[in-house]
Amino acid sequence: MPKRILQGVVTSDQNEQTVTVLVERRFKHPLLHKTVRKSKKYRAHDEQNTFKVGDTVRIQECAPKSKTKRWEVLTA
Repeated sequence: MPKRILQGVVTSDQNEQTVTVLVERRFKHPLLHKTVRKSKKYRAHDEQNTFKVGDTVRIQECAPKSKTKRWEVLTA
């Protein structure tokens, strides 16, 4: 089964080898038929600490690296 890939914006890079990525998704409300925006934050592994706040990155599912990290950064 292929691993999920999401795209989002880095909101925090304060931790060592970790970035927080805000991923926004859009969908149509089933009853109101208007576009709704929902967002969620993911903690992703950044091996070389290359990404900074404001960067747009792609993250991919991976095996758990810590208590909260289940994603790793692919590319900018």
